[in-house]
Amino acid sequence: MENQAIPILDKASGSQARSSEVVIRLSNVSRYYGKRLAVNQLNLEVRRGDIFGFLGPNGAGKTTTIRMIFGLISPHAGRIEILGKESVRYRTQVLPRVGALIETPTLYPYLSGRDNLEAIAAVLGGLPSQHIDHVLELVGLHGRQKDRVRTYSLGMKQRLGVAIALLHDPDIVVLDEPANGLDPAGIVEMRDLMYQLAARGKTVFLSSHILSEIQQICSRVAVINRGQLLTEAAVEDLTRGTGEFLVKVEEPIRALALLHDQPWGRKARLDEHGALITPAPNKRGSDLSTFLVKSGFAPETLASVILDLESVFLTMTDSKGGEER
Repeated sequence: MENQAIPILDKASGSQARSSEVVIRLSNVSRYYGKRLAVNQLNLEVRRGDIFGFLGPNGAGKTTTIRMIFGLISPHAGRIEILGKESVRYRTQVLPRVGALIETPTLYPYLSGRDNLEAIAAVLGGLPSQHIDHVLELVGLHGRQKDRVRTYSLGMKQRLGVAIALLHDPDIVVLDEPANGLDPAGIVEMRDLMYQLAARGKTVFLSSHILSEIQQICSRVAVINRGQLLTEAAVEDLTRGTGEFLVKVEEPIRALALLHDQPWGRKARLDEHGALITPAPNKRGSDLSTFLVKSGFAPETLASVILDLESVFLTMTDSKGGEER
């Protein structure tokens, strides 16, 4: 393979470059292990520029699905398209445009971080030194690039795995638990990296158990359980809530009694911190504020209730999990 320069990732941040182009499409995809149906007629559409969260309890079929997308195993039924082409038939064309970190990265512990990247780069036909420099900086390992990998923490090994996935400047990056082993600062850095990739029109397909992080960074999510799709939706839609408001007032118990007297306020209640959670007249926060002020309970704060993605996830899956496949 002839040496060639691969475009350097732009470090500048920008708005997310999501488009209508579907870059991953699963149509009625199924996969068995023996007689057990691990993935059952799964349908997904992931668009360019998405940071797409792929969620499910242990044993839901997430890892099996990711392996099929990346071509490590084949579906027993259905069709997978990557960048508009059927992934099995056009494997040699589409898979080089996908980068992946699936589970724990395979690394050479006796080599330095940079030497690991250069070894992979040699397989790709060779890459410019400045490209490797930039990828190392992007994942926060530039200062430790000459240290042997056996001295790296688990989080640093995860970052090096992401760097390997980015070496050939893929259109799609598949990341399975990329925050594994990262400290809070490392998680923030990983989040910023995903924003940068999406801003350049790349698609990040992300599986993670850190649902608070998924809620912050993902544009869309799919939730599967027992191999079946439960929902595919925008995070905003899943966490929008039911039109209730969180209100802090000086005398919440008296205010609660007043709200219960209103036809629209009968479901009002106090949360564990003594704040009011209540519907609003005409479903408008401004009308609720006006009502409370006129009634002598001027709100200290008033905000729409946003559901926690973890709570939504647990309600939807209602599962204690099992062995992951």
